[in-house]
Amino acid sequence: MRLHLRLHRAAVLIAAWLAACTGAVAEEFQLEDVAAVASIPIAQIKPHTVIFADQRNDKLADSSTELIPFDDWARSRPVQRRFLSLFPSFVEPTLNQQTKLKLSVYQAEARFRLPKPAAALDLSRYANVAFLEQIDRAVKHWPITAADDVPSKDAGAAHNRPPDRSWCEDANAICVRSRYVFEGKIPAGIQLANKLREESKKPIPDFIEFLSEIMLVTQPRLAELPTLTGLDSAVTSALEQNIFWVNQVIQFGKLLAVLQQHPTQPEAAIATVYILIAVRNDVLNKQREYSNTPVLRNLVPAQLLMGKSSFNSGDSLSAGLPKYARSRIKAIANMMERE
Repeated sequence: MRLHLRLHRAAVLIAAWLAACTGAVAEEFQLEDVAAVASIPIAQIKPHTVIFADQRNDKLADSSTELIPFDDWARSRPVQRRFLSLFPSFVEPTLNQQTKLKLSVYQAEARFRLPKPAAALDLSRYANVAFLEQIDRAVKHWPITAADDVPSKDAGAAHNRPPDRSWCEDANAICVRSRYVFEGKIPAGIQLANKLREESKKPIPDFIEFLSEIMLVTQPRLAELPTLTGLDSAVTSALEQNIFWVNQVIQFGKLLAVLQQHPTQPEAAIATVYILIAVRNDVLNKQREYSNTPVLRNLVPAQLLMGKSSFNSGDSLSAGLPKYARSRIKAIANMMERE
């Protein structure tokens, strides 16, 4: 019995020592769904809790897709459009003189408290490929240069180019090519869909490839960010990722993380994170025909995107945008907590 107790105590001491050395005792963040992030007073945000909201129940959301038409979003939310569009003047592209490419958006936002002064947190450490790898390990990334900037070379993608510069030319920016191969049942479903398509049509890829630019937000935009967060305190830093070219379904994407000093607690910071994905309506509408084909009903794009297909799986893009956004934001919160 004494030997057993001694062994038990030794095991407890070893476990405590390992936990102290590895940080294993750190408590993971949990997500709490709310109607709107701005409706929750800062004082009510609990430790290790991410308050999370997306637009699925928004009055502007289309009932069949749960996405908001881009024009409605841009017109009714000019502040969000200014900071969360690919660039402030972005509009839906005109494919020719008569046809405009219509878009819909998925938007998520989250907020959490960090037990450190905002000035003690350095977001510049996240402006790199390693950060992207840690928040979603299912996506593979490779650094690129301005020479690989597709919108600067492809006339068909010119509408995704800022009017005042080219992507990847800023010395403070890191540009990345990323590739995500669909998981679970989706590749088999895509293979079947390609067999049923007309031979003249281009096959649907079983992967998503995209180009993005990641960098710290600089002045004067940095000082203007409280108009977006609605939090009246100093912004110490902000990090954004602009996804400016995607091979299918998605038109562009934005990740914006804003760090502010806690308004009443000098030893704490408040982080607000936004994710916006703009989706092509022509893909949503064209492939609604899948709903009339029994073997392809699980591949209806709107259902896959919103995580409502039996083909959804994992925590990345194959899970659908709501779970994808949640998992990315939770990973960011845990990284910042450990810093």
